[in-house]
Amino acid sequence: MSARISPDARVRGRKSGGFTLVELLIVVAIIALLAGIAVPSLMRGRMAGNEASAISSMRTIVSAQAAFASTCGGGGYANSLVDLSLPPAVGTAAFIPVDLGAADPAGVPKSGYVFTITGGGSPVMDAAFTCNGTADDTMTQFFAQGDPVGSGMGTRFFGADESGQIRQDTAQLADMLAGIPLK
Repeated sequence: MSARISPDARVRGRKSGGFTLVELLIVVAIIALLAGIAVPSLMRGRMAGNEASAISSMRTIVSAQAAFASTCGGGGYANSLVDLSLPPAVGTAAFIPVDLGAADPAGVPKSGYVFTITGGGSPVMDAAFTCNGTADDTMTQFFAQGDPVGSGMGTRFFGADESGQIRQDTAQLADMLAGIPLK
């Protein structure tokens, strides 16, 4: 005959399959601590990425202005992102990509930054004679700005002109005499 085991003996010999409340609270606290350490690093990484994208966009604008001046502007520079985003009538691509052309202050930011171009100096060519139908006459000078749209997007402001130099500062650059050269 087999010996019968009482129900109390079966329960005592069996291990519990779940976690206690204290164990769960400890795990949640550890996860919260790790998240508290990781989030600031992720935000700094995001801002660094946005700033790198803004620098690349400023280089694109400077190169596009040089190409525009030599092909469409009669030696003069465009006065806006819109003018650079218009393709020439001869069927080639626009001077800047669509996402950069839309990144003006009234448009959609590109990687947390908006960009503006201001013409300066003297008029070079009437707008009607440019090969892509710009809205404004071409000019002998330009100043491009790249500004973050808010805190957490970037801490540096950028500026560039027809010399090709890019400058940076922690405040908006008024002209190419402000800020320090980008290395």
